[in-house]
Amino acid sequence: MTINRPGLPGDLPSPEVLWARWALIAVLEATTADEEAYHRTGTWVDDTGLRLDDAGCTWWGFAPRGAGRYVLYGEDESSGCKWHQPPVDMLAGAPAWLPHDELGDYLSGHELGCVYWYENGAWARAPYPGTLHDDGLDCGMSRFTDRDDVLRTIADEDHGATSAREAEALLAHAEGHRLTPELLMSLTGDPAGRQRDRPAMIRALELARLNRP
Repeated sequence: MTINRPGLPGDLPSPEVLWARWALIAVLEATTADEEAYHRTGTWVDDTGLRLDDAGCTWWGFAPRGAGRYVLYGEDESSGCKWHQPPVDMLAGAPAWLPHDELGDYLSGHELGCVYWYENGAWARAPYPGTLHDDGLDCGMSRFTDRDDVLRTIADEDHGATSAREAEALLAHAEGHRLTPELLMSLTGDPAGRQRDRPAMIRALELARLNRP
């Protein structure tokens, strides 16, 4: 799936699909050491939602807000929203149910690149001026919106799927919300240079809710 620059709401898949792909990678990366880290990096799930931080130029959060509502927010260095003159109001037209206090903190620290929200079956964002060239959505989220990219990631040596076939099975089970701990362990091996942290992976799987009716 191609993401425009700047992003358009229709560039994003359904929140359920985005959640499943992002969460599966978080499960495969989960370790007890990362859970206990003061400043966490990589891809992870916690009781607030999904997170991504590459310890460099991009960080993102994705969270359910109840009743079919989701918020996606973050920053990639490619975003021009906060540098545009005048600065883009990323919360213009935003609904009251967004976490405005948290987003306001990021804005006051010049740490926010864009905000998207989902309700009533559709993604939305603030209006952008025609002179804005990029909001960072492509560089930040294309890793999850392109299914082939997701498959390549979970099949690489850092994530533990034992073959392209197992990667496809893992992703299909995750997107279908039927990924049990037994399936997870049967379709993954040890990533390069480390053993799987089975307890952490199962804890992440439970938080990610990738196995539910």
